[in-house]
Amino acid sequence: MAPRRPLARIVVAAGLVATLATQGAPAFAQSQGVSLIRDTEIEAIIHQDADPILRAGGFEPKTVKILLIGSKDLNASAGPGVVTVNTGLILESKNPNELQGVLAHEVGHLVAGHSFRSGEMNKAGMTPFLLTMGLGVIAALAGSGEAAAGLVGSAGYFGTLGAMGYSREQESRADQAGARLLEQSQLSGKGLADFFDNFRYQEVFAEARRYAYFRTHPLSSDRIDALRARVERQAYYDQKDTPEALDQHAIMRAKLDGFINPQAAMMKYDEKDKSYPARYARAIAYYQLKDSDRALKAIDALLVDQPDNPYLWELKGQVLFEFGRASEAEAPQRRSVALMPQAPLLRINLGQTLIALDSPAKIDEGVAELKKALTQEDDNAVAWRMLAEAYDKRGQGGMARLATAEYNFAVGQTREALVFAMRARELLDKGTPEWRRATDIVLVSKPSKDDLKDLAREGSIAKGSFH
Repeated sequence: MAPRRPLARIVVAAGLVATLATQGAPAFAQSQGVSLIRDTEIEAIIHQDADPILRAGGFEPKTVKILLIGSKDLNASAGPGVVTVNTGLILESKNPNELQGVLAHEVGHLVAGHSFRSGEMNKAGMTPFLLTMGLGVIAALAGSGEAAAGLVGSAGYFGTLGAMGYSREQESRADQAGARLLEQSQLSGKGLADFFDNFRYQEVFAEARRYAYFRTHPLSSDRIDALRARVERQAYYDQKDTPEALDQHAIMRAKLDGFINPQAAMMKYDEKDKSYPARYARAIAYYQLKDSDRALKAIDALLVDQPDNPYLWELKGQVLFEFGRASEAEAPQRRSVALMPQAPLLRINLGQTLIALDSPAKIDEGVAELKKALTQEDDNAVAWRMLAEAYDKRGQGGMARLATAEYNFAVGQTREALVFAMRARELLDKGTPEWRRATDIVLVSKPSKDDLKDLAREGSIAKGSFH
């Protein structure tokens, strides 16, 4: 079967990561503009907020990818199979219900068919937007953080050039659809109205000064008032966020503050604040400020209170690994995987550490962990990249080249994928599943006529099938 090509997918090796580097990069390297982030904990929290709304809209949440974009600009969007949320939006939202309101509005656009109705995508400039978003993801996976930031940052620009943006009529329809989705989910629509009301002043700003979200989603006082009137009549308007949801929202914001703005986080979450989110933010901020000893001490104190929190074990392992203490990182990473075996990113962390230890037995175990992660995310480019390194260390040249071909295919570099797949075929035993997989990659990576002739001569494809 031919490999699946990922749509707007980011995969990273360690916790919360903005760009992919060749060797263990800092967990979050926020650049100017835009970066791409993958974090198991934050994705889980956003899914908790979004899943009831997605179900109400007729979408299966497990098939929808959460794309977290590191940008201070307030923005969000939804497309077929993907929801994008800027870190700026999360940090600006005062509570879970406000974030749910924005997500409901975006899913409302999907339900109304605004982003993919026949002919409308091109007219609205959505094609260049989605294309540049995809390229930005590919660039990040390939290890080009600057290229990723530039491409994703320019996505909104290209969208504007293509007249991307919803009409006021579409915005009103999405408001009403979002309100309906919230009601069907037994959630309050107050957060949706409150969020837009908080930014009512945006309509008086010049276009260039507005948040990106309100450049593409025109706002008006009449629209806000109409939305408020609608949600106030709904049965769940006065329903409050649960304490658990408020805690999760606070943790998500604290984590982002600690990674993105460590200096500011140290002031915002000062030592007098003994709450879990504040202590979590400080531990991450210490780590980001290169004070590993204080970071580890803070994490250990948190683990006393929450010994079964996989994200704390993940963070401890991440700090140890990135400060050159890979042998010490193994135990906390094993613990994180034991506590959350269904999370592939945690397995990738462990696999990375085991491979770095350079023990044949550890490398073998690292390969096993990466393979397990790939059963859950078979297009996880970072896992393929690490697997290639592990196979190379084991002297398995054919498997190393096959894994490199998989990596290149996952990030959209079809020419490189073809080259490495052809090299893999030369070293792998003919007829094995791995050899056939390499052949599949060749066939879907735009092979030349000469490549196809070579395959035909050896009987891998029928002669004349490439004419």
